[in-house]
Amino acid sequence: MKKQNKNNWFKVLLAIFLVFGLGSTLFILSKESYEIVEKPIKRRSDEALRLSLEALAQKNILDSLNTLKLAYDVAILEKTALSQELELEKIKVENLIEILKISRNPSTLQIEVYRKQLSDLKNSLESKIVEISNLKSQNKNLLTEIESQNVVMYKQKAENDTLISKQRKLESILKDASKLSLNGFKVVALREKKSGKELETDKAKNTDKLKVSFSVNGNSAAKTGKRVFYVQVLDQKNKVLGENKLVEFDNDKALVYSFIVAVDFQGKPANVYGVLNSYDYDFQKGTYFVNFFDKQEIMGSSSITLE
Repeated sequence: MKKQNKNNWFKVLLAIFLVFGLGSTLFILSKESYEIVEKPIKRRSDEALRLSLEALAQKNILDSLNTLKLAYDVAILEKTALSQELELEKIKVENLIEILKISRNPSTLQIEVYRKQLSDLKNSLESKIVEISNLKSQNKNLLTEIESQNVVMYKQKAENDTLISKQRKLESILKDASKLSLNGFKVVALREKKSGKELETDKAKNTDKLKVSFSVNGNSAAKTGKRVFYVQVLDQKNKVLGENKLVEFDNDKALVYSFIVAVDFQGKPANVYGVLNSYDYDFQKGTYFVNFFDKQEIMGSSSITLE
């Protein structure tokens, strides 16, 4: 009986051990199966997360590059001495944009390289913007200085114009003041006797010469020395008698004259005479006109009628 009871307890204990052993085995096997399934799933999840983060970083860098490109466009519109350098930097930005657009699943290392290039391009633009600002400031100061100089030059020009105008007026006054004035214009017909005595006549057939005369007024401002005057005698047909020579002046004017008279002018009044002889011309009845010139300027005139 005792032996039978002992066998029963042994069976009970064996059954308990079997139950616990089977449970432990099942627990261990289920845990190992879970770990075998879980690890690939976790690895795939981590990889997807990494790819998602890198794609987001790639997009952020691409957006920043597009914004940077617009900033370069604005800087280039300033049209400064740095425009050409900015154009070259903009091309670098555009090239990097194209690289990012065609890049598929970039690695973490590639993303860092892109970030570094983006940073360098940003820093380059910032330094260029500072330079542009300095250039604009220098240009503004230069324009201010130029405007100030222009004001000074304008004032100087105005003063010079005033001085030139005054000088011209003074020269004109001096020129007018230095001119000689003539008066007392007279012409007479003379008949010369065998004795050499000259008598006035109004008969054409008795006229041997026409004698002209005029007076030069005194002028202390006028140039002294030999002064030449031109006499022009015209007959009834408006023909120039006497030498009938042409003289040209510096102002493209010219004069045909009959003869020249001269005087040594010393600033005091002087009487001047001249004669037109009948050696090559027989005086005819009619009126003769005589004009007196100081160079090309007519100073006076007179006339005589022979019967």
